[in-house]
Amino acid sequence: MIALATSTLSVAAYSILPYVALSIGIGGLIWRRKTDRFGWTARSTELLENKVLRFASVLFHLGVLAAIGGHVLGILIPQSFTEAVGLSDEAYHVLAVVGGITAGAAVVIGFAALMYRRIKFPRVRVTTTRMDVVTFVVLGVAIASGMLATLINIPDSVHYRESVAPYFRQIFVLNPDPELMEGVNWIFQFHVTFVWFLYALWPFSRLIHAFTVPVGYPLRSPIVYRPRKAGRPQTGKFGGGSPDYSPSIPAVTKATPEGSGGPDQGS
Repeated sequence: MIALATSTLSVAAYSILPYVALSIGIGGLIWRRKTDRFGWTARSTELLENKVLRFASVLFHLGVLAAIGGHVLGILIPQSFTEAVGLSDEAYHVLAVVGGITAGAAVVIGFAALMYRRIKFPRVRVTTTRMDVVTFVVLGVAIASGMLATLINIPDSVHYRESVAPYFRQIFVLNPDPELMEGVNWIFQFHVTFVWFLYALWPFSRLIHAFTVPVGYPLRSPIVYRPRKAGRPQTGKFGGGSPDYSPSIPAVTKATPEGSGGPDQGS
């Protein structure tokens, strides 16, 4: 096992970086909410292409939700609790590996399909900003390192419930202990350290839509759509009516030629 570092670099990576990243992330969310409320969006390109998006987006987001749930349970629930309810460490590890690989595979496949879509279709590609490129690179590295860490730990060679999980709990109680991470497999060290940069980048990218919770959506008034011409006969089949191409503003009446005896001609 390769330790990331000791002493100064270890303290910087495991004790200082987390709070710097969280401060930037939380501060960025507040700043973005106050200054760019209308930009708080995923900048969806669904209208430009939705065949690949329909598959890739659903798979990616389901995988992300499952992966986040696994991380939260693995970090917050100590080993003593699962043993107290009758779940052995070996059984817990099997569940964690199976769930982690399943969720990770969904995230990897979904993310790869989203990147293929963005590169393949020119109309989607031209909407990509520089910040999008940075976000995709950082997110891709975080996903790859997390998946690699899961695969490496199939034989339970890294006892993360005795090292990585307690490390995060110490972060949350404002008492970081970098020694918990020293000696852990290098891919875990890299993944844990790199993800802090993702959290700092989060509020300045399209990932900010993850913090949008449509609490008031069920209470919104329905949007009523009415046909342009009342009384138009409706067909029983959806989309079966003939299109109405008539202009909504009547055309201006052409001027009557001079000498034709029109109403504007003097008597």
